[in-house]
Amino acid sequence: MKHLLLSFLALALLATCQTSKNNGATHGDTDAATHYATLCASCHGEQGAAFVSRTWKYGNTRPEVVKTIAMGNLEVGMPAFGAALKPSEIEVLADYVLASPGRGDRYNFAESNTPKSNIFKAASMTVRLDTIARGVQNPWGMAFLPNGDMLFTEREGQFYRLSPGGQPRRVMGAPDVLAKGQGGLLDVEVHPKFAENNLLYLSYSKFRDSSGAQYATTAVYRARLEGDRLVDGRDIFVATPWARTTHHYGSRLEFDRSGYLFVSVGERGQHETNPQSLDSDCGKIHRMREDGTAPTDNPFAKSHPAHATIWSWGHRNPQGMALNPETGEIWENEHGPRGGDEVNRIQPGRNYGWPVISYGINYDGSILTNLTTKEGMEQPLKYWVPSIAPSGMLFVTGDRYPAWKGDLLVGSLKFKYLDRCIMRNGQPTGDELLLQNLGRMRCVAMDRNGFLYVAVEEPGFIFKLLPVVQ
Repeated sequence: MKHLLLSFLALALLATCQTSKNNGATHGDTDAATHYATLCASCHGEQGAAFVSRTWKYGNTRPEVVKTIAMGNLEVGMPAFGAALKPSEIEVLADYVLASPGRGDRYNFAESNTPKSNIFKAASMTVRLDTIARGVQNPWGMAFLPNGDMLFTEREGQFYRLSPGGQPRRVMGAPDVLAKGQGGLLDVEVHPKFAENNLLYLSYSKFRDSSGAQYATTAVYRARLEGDRLVDGRDIFVATPWARTTHHYGSRLEFDRSGYLFVSVGERGQHETNPQSLDSDCGKIHRMREDGTAPTDNPFAKSHPAHATIWSWGHRNPQGMALNPETGEIWENEHGPRGGDEVNRIQPGRNYGWPVISYGINYDGSILTNLTTKEGMEQPLKYWVPSIAPSGMLFVTGDRYPAWKGDLLVGSLKFKYLDRCIMRNGQPTGDELLLQNLGRMRCVAMDRNGFLYVAVEEPGFIFKLLPVVQ
């Protein structure tokens, strides 16, 4: 049955099983879930929602679907289930298949939602977009200085400073980057005591040539800001091992209330080795002092050969990180493969499972793992199927946006919107899709006056969100 993935039936059964889990099981739903678990799960995994992007290769009418289930298609490895299932059971499966459009349809935003003005109306509230910067290709990270100036990075390697009401000014002295694939100049973070020390932090894709090949890794650069120039800059963290791949850098930066710096590092596309190995920096969240050294109370500080800065492990590509203002904990989001993007509460020493457990499948449709849970591995607080490709995130504080206060905002690269994760009792309980069709939502930030900003790519803009009172 190893080729069942190519079959229409497997896709259909997976969607059917997920429908039964989400919408309340009838007798037919229960039968479908049981049949899937006994006949298909060993090859296709236990999670059905990853297959919502279905291809109706063998017909989409009821008779055609019933025929496919009953007779199979041996040319693509699809067995016939006519002998294993009763005709009534096959018909029930066919009905559920045809009634299940797939959860991905909610992101097929209507053309009417494409912005024709700078006013965005949502069920919760209306905002007006004020254009802060234009003409940049891929703005990646944003941060604010105590005087109100914005700092932002452009993935191609430029670093900018923007005073209120002014134009972006180039800040010189940023490190050289490998602007290739997903790499480049990535996040920016301001030291909590910037008013005293003028320190900034930049994450980026550091590169070197060795034996005719180019290698890259995630690095963190610390420097002092003097006017529009960085001085006394040096790397305080360089992840190992280096890799020839140019994706899955991670690269978000966040300080906690105790002044420790958290750094996310992706597994660099090497899921077989990096995320589940404690002697690799990749596929991890790191906790370090402001100078890059490891605190002695880190969970693996005394566990050689584990790397002392590791705070949590088993991550894929964490591109969003935020401090929860209610608890002081660090939260992150990360890209799954095809399905299974996650939001996690980061706890010291915990293993978040990649690639042993996942709610997603490979990009080519093959199965990475049959498991979504395993003892000793953490479950996400929220996951998306299909993948939305999450990036920047933050918790909304203050009173500027009363309907969103306390909620978690996550930018979607794939579907070009801002996901408002509605928080109740410390948990994401639902979501609202904001700023639909605005653009690839790379970063979301809040200034010291409580106003929100979003950065979108291709073409690159930075917008300020101004609440509209109605």
